[in-house]
Amino acid sequence: MIKVGIVDFDTSHVVQFTKRLNHVDIEEDQWVDGAQVVAGFPGTSEITEQETVDEYTKQLADYGVELVGAPEDLIGQIDAVMIESQGGSVHLQRACPFIEAGLPTYVDKPFACSTRDAQQLVELAAANNVPIFSSSSLRYALEIQQLLADSATTGQVLGAMTYSPASLHARNPGLFHYGIHAVEPLYALMGPGCQEVWCVYEAGAEVVVGRWADERVGSLRGTREGGHSYGFMAWCENEVRGAQIDANYIYRELLKRIVQMFETGQSPVDPNETVEIVAFIEAAMKSAQLQGQATKLFA
Repeated sequence: MIKVGIVDFDTSHVVQFTKRLNHVDIEEDQWVDGAQVVAGFPGTSEITEQETVDEYTKQLADYGVELVGAPEDLIGQIDAVMIESQGGSVHLQRACPFIEAGLPTYVDKPFACSTRDAQQLVELAAANNVPIFSSSSLRYALEIQQLLADSATTGQVLGAMTYSPASLHARNPGLFHYGIHAVEPLYALMGPGCQEVWCVYEAGAEVVVGRWADERVGSLRGTREGGHSYGFMAWCENEVRGAQIDANYIYRELLKRIVQMFETGQSPVDPNETVEIVAFIEAAMKSAQLQGQATKLFA
């Protein structure tokens, strides 16, 4: 059984992931085998109220998770780590000690809030021969995975549109905070290779259009007013398929991939694609500031 440590308790993911991995206080069809959360560092937060962090801390303690006084105290007690800080700007600092200690590292979304930090994380992991993985759980929605599994029938995805809520927070600017739940599914459908983006931004919503190197076009809509949901439309060689996403099993499906990475040492997503996702969001912000002008991802 892989012993997992969690760093920072300022997201509900720490409770939801522990329930599924430790098989506690949740239905059996949500269980994920192969790893257990054994210890964690609660930390503090610039996004979540301390009262909420304390509540999550109590829940994990009630589930038998050992609490430590500093992130580095986990090293020697665990086989792998999950960095769960909501703020992407602290992920490089948080992950470094564990990568340098040779521990497989999952970094919750957003992977980073700058392309520079994202590249540093990937380079550090490569230099230490450590697997690193980051993803929104929406990438592994059953509806998206079914479409990808049906590729022999549908043919290549020629274009896609995704949508999700896109609430904002200064610590995770632009789509980094919540709109990443539309970016990750877009990349799941389109794959990497976006060259430039255009962003139309208003208080209630933003729309980002990307042009891929092979001339395919993908887009997303992040919503901040009105009704909210998650979903996609994909234009394939042989059919058009769309779905509103059922979020009931997205944590389970993500955790399956996390545990697989811990077991095999292979990330289910190429880390270079994860860097590109960060660059996509940065470019979208720049385009919005430039009133929708085309902005290259790696200018």
